[in-house]
Amino acid sequence: MSLSRSQPSTTTTDTILPGPPSRNNFSSLDLSSSNLLAFPSGSSISIVDALSLQLISTFPLPPPPPSTSSPSLSPFITSVRFTPSPLNRNLLSTEPSSSHLLLAAADRHGRIALLDFRLKSIVLWLEPDPNPKSGIQDLCWILSRSDSYALAAISGPSSLYLYTTTGAASTATASNCCFFKYDASPEFLSCIRRDPFDSRHFCVIGLKGFLLSVKVLAESENDVILKEFKIPTDYSDLLRLEKDVTPSSGGVGGSLAPASAVFPLYSVKMAFSPQWRNILFVTFPRELVVFDLKYETVLFSAALPRGCGKFLDVLPDPNNELLYCAHLDGKLSIWRRKEGEQVHVMCAMEELMPSIGTSVPSPSVLAVAICQSESTLQHVAKICSDAPDSPSAEVDFDNPFDFCDDTVVHSTTHMISISDDGKVWNWLLTAEGTGDNHKDTVADSHEIPLIGDNANAVVVTDGLGKEAGKQHELGNGNKNRLSSTLSQDLSFKISLVGQLQLLSSTVTMLAVPSPSLIATLARGGNYPAVAVPLVALGTQSGTIDVVDVSANAVAASFSVHNSTVRGLRWLGNSRLVSFSYNQVNEKNGGYNNRLVVTCLRSGLNRPFRVLQKPERAPIRALRTSSSGRYLLILFRDAPVEVWAMTKTPIMLRSLALPFTVLEWTLPTVPRPVQNGPSKQVLWSSKDQTPVAQDGASTAKEPASESTAGSSDASQDDTAESFAFALVNGALGVFEVHGRRIRDFRPKWPSSSFVSSDGLITAMAYRLPHVVMGDRSGNIRWWDVTTGHSSSFNTHREGIRRIKFSPVVPGDRSRGLIAVLFYDNTFSIFDLDLPDPLANSLLQPLFPGTLVLELDWLPLRTNRNDPLVLCIAGADSSFRLVEVNINDKKLGLQPRAIKEKFQPMPICSPILLPTPHALALRMILQLGVKPSWFNTCSTTIDKRPHLIPGTASFKGDLRNYIIDLPPVGDSVVPEMLLKVLDPYRREGCILDDETARLYAIVVKKGCAARFAFAAAIFGETSEALFWLQLPRALKHLMDKLVTKSTQKAPVSASTPELDDVTMLNRISSKGRSVIGTEKKDPLSEGQLRSMAFQKEELWESACERIPWHEKLEGEEAIQNRVHELVSIGNLEAAVSLLLSTSPESSYFYVNALRAVALSSAVSRSLHELAVKVVAANMVQTDRSLSGTHLLCAVGRYQEACSQLQDAGCWTDAATLAATHLSGSDYARVLLRWANHVLHAEHNIWRALILYVAAGALQDALAALREAQQPDTAAMFILACHEGHAQFISNLGNSDDESGSSIKDTLVGLPGLNPENEDVIAVGEYYGQYQRKLVHLCMDSQPFSD
Repeated sequence: MSLSRSQPSTTTTDTILPGPPSRNNFSSLDLSSSNLLAFPSGSSISIVDALSLQLISTFPLPPPPPSTSSPSLSPFITSVRFTPSPLNRNLLSTEPSSSHLLLAAADRHGRIALLDFRLKSIVLWLEPDPNPKSGIQDLCWILSRSDSYALAAISGPSSLYLYTTTGAASTATASNCCFFKYDASPEFLSCIRRDPFDSRHFCVIGLKGFLLSVKVLAESENDVILKEFKIPTDYSDLLRLEKDVTPSSGGVGGSLAPASAVFPLYSVKMAFSPQWRNILFVTFPRELVVFDLKYETVLFSAALPRGCGKFLDVLPDPNNELLYCAHLDGKLSIWRRKEGEQVHVMCAMEELMPSIGTSVPSPSVLAVAICQSESTLQHVAKICSDAPDSPSAEVDFDNPFDFCDDTVVHSTTHMISISDDGKVWNWLLTAEGTGDNHKDTVADSHEIPLIGDNANAVVVTDGLGKEAGKQHELGNGNKNRLSSTLSQDLSFKISLVGQLQLLSSTVTMLAVPSPSLIATLARGGNYPAVAVPLVALGTQSGTIDVVDVSANAVAASFSVHNSTVRGLRWLGNSRLVSFSYNQVNEKNGGYNNRLVVTCLRSGLNRPFRVLQKPERAPIRALRTSSSGRYLLILFRDAPVEVWAMTKTPIMLRSLALPFTVLEWTLPTVPRPVQNGPSKQVLWSSKDQTPVAQDGASTAKEPASESTAGSSDASQDDTAESFAFALVNGALGVFEVHGRRIRDFRPKWPSSSFVSSDGLITAMAYRLPHVVMGDRSGNIRWWDVTTGHSSSFNTHREGIRRIKFSPVVPGDRSRGLIAVLFYDNTFSIFDLDLPDPLANSLLQPLFPGTLVLELDWLPLRTNRNDPLVLCIAGADSSFRLVEVNINDKKLGLQPRAIKEKFQPMPICSPILLPTPHALALRMILQLGVKPSWFNTCSTTIDKRPHLIPGTASFKGDLRNYIIDLPPVGDSVVPEMLLKVLDPYRREGCILDDETARLYAIVVKKGCAARFAFAAAIFGETSEALFWLQLPRALKHLMDKLVTKSTQKAPVSASTPELDDVTMLNRISSKGRSVIGTEKKDPLSEGQLRSMAFQKEELWESACERIPWHEKLEGEEAIQNRVHELVSIGNLEAAVSLLLSTSPESSYFYVNALRAVALSSAVSRSLHELAVKVVAANMVQTDRSLSGTHLLCAVGRYQEACSQLQDAGCWTDAATLAATHLSGSDYARVLLRWANHVLHAEHNIWRALILYVAAGALQDALAALREAQQPDTAAMFILACHEGHAQFISNLGNSDDESGSSIKDTLVGLPGLNPENEDVIAVGEYYGQYQRKLVHLCMDSQPFSD
């Protein structure tokens, strides 16, 4: 018989349940902008939907090729990072790909792999050298070109590598992908972070404060710009740790181990500010630091707060001026920035590891991440929401948890944390204030749906759906507790809104339920216990995890023991019995044995056989009968105890025989009643005779007695038997009925069956066959009714487990056995074949891990059903493997679950097949009625299946399409709705909260819909662009209106003219402080990165100035002068320049600038400056000084050009916003846009600048060059809609100037419908739609 075996690379991920993450995984975690969570668990990667907290897939990283004859194990995975690449929309020139789902993963062997977890394959391997010995500390994706990302990696303690990933789709391995290497020895590098304002720029931080700033201009060594900094910090603790670490443990002194391997509890992390450019937040173990990259100095530092552990990580809030700092002891500190300063004050302290319901010692928090997609959707909700007619418009009176109070939620932030007990936690952080003090600021926020903060949201707890509406607040137990109150009456609190339980610890035991026909339910009665799809796993921490194999999730977890679970068995299908023991002291050698019965229905743990004193021998194993009525307790060098497992277990008797193995018979297939008499002979316990060495009974029984006993056995269906082997190799079979234990008289084989070369170490028994294995690798089987037998040698090490495959009517007599060897490998043999060894299925190593325990899943009902093997790996994973028998060929492959049970749908559009994902994106952009999301296949009329205020689904797809825009094919949306209908029926397109938000957004115009669609697919920058586009269009239209009114004989007052007049009237003396109006620091968030208006740029620059007033040093003074000149505060700049010491090398240059600048302020100041200036200038100054002289004479346009030539693009924009207007200001924006597009490759930021500068054609050309036909068409629609709305507002005015302006602004410049580019975009979009429809029809739908 030939043998076929699948390769490890074909491993499916649907049937692997990972173990818990640990510090060996370097506390790695990544949360993508599309709500996908990835974290390593041992040598596997877990992908989780962060919204519903359901496990999507688990990907085991294949092991490296073995260097010796022994197989290699997969090393720990140390870092994972999702690619930031968006959904590829270039369908007309390339085939649809899943490049947006790539995941970079690195391990302790220094290997880096690019994975496509949806296709479950490795796309590209990256390795620093042929024999890597150093592990990877951290990874980060860096934008190297407009269409590709490079990968930065910290390898070993101090090496930085940059890899190119171009051509990953067509290359399997790449050994020469590294184009840059940097060695920072003797520093220990800790983490890498990408700049949110410039994706080409990233920073690397070291444990001792070393900071490396890197900018990648292209994928070549000469195009990488480096800059080194040093953050002063106290690292005396690190020096002490270095002394304690020896080189043999992978420490310092020539070691290649990464920082987290040498110092696992010494964490140094860093994060860029999402609101302020060049601002870094760094946490050392005992210090929080704010560092300014431009000034190259520390702006603020704070010591570790009292009462909490060392800093673990720092996370800035995406929308608010808040910092979240995680601590090693599981606490979370919340810091808020003071207004006008870069100073942070701790305002709350919360617990990420609640003391209630956790084990002792408490599990450790390993990593924390903030949900970016929720923050982006909150931006969309805030901008697109209007005030309701009634304050109680959104209150659900049917829900007891919906009520009105005086508190107003200012912001909500979702946070994900993972702990080393296998739990994933979903936290909701809220900032609340009283409604009376904030009526004006939150008037528009009543209707804002708080994404994910629905009282009826369903979350997953322990793998099962559970209502989390109460949002249990964790902490000191006070439900109404406010963590702190600030000057603005803001309070912060944290609520646990979801939890996912994975395997809680290293798996030590595995048990599957195999109830026989006489097993009954635990609640009593005569109902037979059916086979259930549950597997019990005992762990090293003493917990028992019950896995639901139909959902591939942990259904329940019971904390039973305080030490390792050493034995675990099922009692029927609803009870478990387990044991553990601990040694009292080493001298006396006494043991405390603990036996517990766990009821799965009630969750109660009931100890039995409780003794007051320690015992001489520990328990060795447990064996339960298939009915769950009897239990055998095997001791080490002590008699075996037989227990009846009633409600209160009763010990029946003890057996003082030198057993080596014992096994109860497995359930047999129901067979018709045989005509001949049975060969079984039943003996009472008191008449037993010992078994002879040759395996045959020495007693001779009369034929009449044998016949009578046989007749009794055929009528007694409640008796159960077990087979055993003794130390001398003798075999026997006993039968238990009630309190009686009888000798089962088997038919012995003709030849001697005593093992001569080793003890019997494993056994399997299913009437009438007994299979044995010994420590020499021999396997014997024996039919106890006929005496037939056979044996063969496996030529392997000793055998530890033998498991019979489950049988159904029609199966062969003996069937398959799974054999686990002492070297943690396994094989499968077919005993019905003449030569089982020659036709066995050998599996020397399950991909990358050793096998600790195995058993068959007894769920077969038909002989055509595949056999499923349950495997507990040494990496703490649990796996299901199919064993197929086709045409006498054994095949081993991971089990693919066709119908996976899910407590709730996984609403993650990014996981759909690429054509279907693009179809959904187009539908959301064009607009569909919210009632389309309602599902009619459920009886639940409330959420999450129904959007309030909308009709139910009617069936006619054309009823759900809103008025289509005049672009593209009008038939395509209906066809796409038909393609997406299977997902809609399953409810896995949008969750209820997001669908309710879309019901609001769909009425707010096309730009709002486009922003929503981008946010759903995790494209944050594009979403911010669509949100800012209406403002940029208004800015452009106001500028056109200003031009038209200047040409008209009658002047008209417009808002833009008022703003310009206001700016012109502000003197240079009054611009050193921010306006007196009070801004909400929790409102702007990442929209600052899209700023283009003069007021916004100027205020942002003014906000920074107080941060640097206390800085000293010559370089700091030069930067401060430059900032003051940029905002027009010349008097303060002159005063600062004149304060320069005469001994300074900058004295004469500063004096020259002081004289020039003072002349633009006043004559008296000019005379004062002249008195201080020396006669000569002995040194040259920076190139920026020339811009100051240009400002002094009013040549601001040239000054801006000089700043842009020097690369100071933001400073040039700030200077232009202060002094320029009209076409001069637009010229600066246009050049800035070209730089952002072609150098920084940030198309969305460039598009906003193009629109603000009036270069709509350039914006359209950029979209066409980026090969985004759908976005180009949507851009035209949004611009036309904004233009029409502006003209409509002008038409409402009664004056003649409004009508004249309306006549002059009939069309948008460059985007008229007759324009050739506009026509080409429409035609190209139509082709894109048709190609998308064909691709959708060819793709099969799937949801996870």
